[in-house]
Amino acid sequence: MEITITIGLLIGVTMGIVECIKRLGLNARYLPLISLVIGVGIVSLGMQEVSLQSALNGIVVGLTASGLFSGGKALIGK
Repeated sequence: MEITITIGLLIGVTMGIVECIKRLGLNARYLPLISLVIGVGIVSLGMQEVSLQSALNGIVVGLTASGLFSGGKALIGK
């Protein structure tokens, strides 16, 4: 249960940071890569030691945040 809440929170934080970066005027085609880097970075900061598992969790966070972002845009038709 705890890991699910943590991952969900990290996804939301990653989406928020990417949205802020997008509003600064960065080209939208770089946003998925930025989302991935931020996801890995945020998860790595929270772990006591950097491991393959923390990197994979970060990749999941970044990819999920990117997918939720683009899926939300498609849903509202922008």
